[in-house]
Amino acid sequence: MKGAEALARAIRQSADRCYAVPGYPVSEVAALAGALNTVNEKTALEYALGDSLSGRRAAVFVKHVGLNACADPLVHATAQGLRSGVVIVAADDVGAAASDVVQDSRYYGEVARVPVLEPDGETLGLAVEAAFEASETFSRVAIVRVTPDLLDANVPEPLSAPRRRREGCLADPGLTMAGRAQATDRRTAAMFAWSRSSPLNRFSGGKHRAVTVYPPPAAPDVLAALHETGRPFLREHRLLDPPEAAGEPERFSGRGYYRTFCRNCPFHPTLAILRERNLRAACDAGCAILAMNPPYRIGVATYGLGSSVAVAATGPGVALTGDYALLHSGLNALIDVYERKLPLLCIVFANNRMGMTGGHPVPDILRYIAWANPVVCAADDIGALRRALVVPDDGPRTVVIEGSCPEGETHETVEYRDL
Repeated sequence: MKGAEALARAIRQSADRCYAVPGYPVSEVAALAGALNTVNEKTALEYALGDSLSGRRAAVFVKHVGLNACADPLVHATAQGLRSGVVIVAADDVGAAASDVVQDSRYYGEVARVPVLEPDGETLGLAVEAAFEASETFSRVAIVRVTPDLLDANVPEPLSAPRRRREGCLADPGLTMAGRAQATDRRTAAMFAWSRSSPLNRFSGGKHRAVTVYPPPAAPDVLAALHETGRPFLREHRLLDPPEAAGEPERFSGRGYYRTFCRNCPFHPTLAILRERNLRAACDAGCAILAMNPPYRIGVATYGLGSSVAVAATGPGVALTGDYALLHSGLNALIDVYERKLPLLCIVFANNRMGMTGGHPVPDILRYIAWANPVVCAADDIGALRRALVVPDDGPRTVVIEGSCPEGETHETVEYRDL
């Protein structure tokens, strides 16, 4: 059978859901896997991360340049963590046969500190399951890099790899941002041992094969002699060492304080209602990220600016976003969610400013989302908020909550006390 068919079969066996943005050379394999086409690659990965939060494995098919659009949630997921495995199948058009640039997706392993596998025809089935297992073991996305030579080749029937589902984990909510980075480094260091010990690699008998290509899977002299498709990634990274341990990850309890919303933030009533109703939310970067901290702790995860809409649509069902985050890169996802009629409560804090980056003005969000027929509430209208803040079961609902940031105030720094 063709490599594309074998890869699609392996993905169908290991994944619960598949998403894609078509484009050579990924179109055929994505179609064979039954992937759902999405509005863009970033949204596809965010849907997959939401599935992960819900306990479903998910795969995302992109061509090499499409991986660039995934970069923000891809990098954020490494520090934030995940539950069920998420694998990106990145198909590199190494000869620019139908692309305007040539790119080697393996380099995203270094950028995002994620495991990268590059199977050959003999290891396709095993490598896909190994990628999902690595995603769950190290609580981050994994990448499977393929090229047209493999997709078009005649390959053996893929070896069946039974699911060995592991449970990934989200970042410990007691860790500070610096602490999350330290904990991430520990798991990254463990990835080096995983790559070196993978049974998919073969460095004996005269036929060398590297399948786990990031972190580097063998001694420097072995990697220097390997033939590679594309740039000399393994030769360039053969001397790479795992990150050094930096002590215990920093915790709020050890640091002694946490940050939360301004004392007179107009959105306190909204947050209180969400907490009272035990609603959990995917949070956007921006002020919404503070909902993950005490005293509210209603945030499940945050995967970068403009990410909460799609993550929540397949995850917790509630998205918490600012007006700027939605404008920045959340609108595409909101359009896709409405087109698919997914159940979602999208809460927009409309304060007409970039609260985390200096208070710069933001255009009126209603001009951009009138098509969504949003419910508009004043931030202090408790009755309207209680009626609006309900997760729908028949499609999406957008609630725009209008309030003005208190002049001269900044996010509060509060002494940490164990709750």
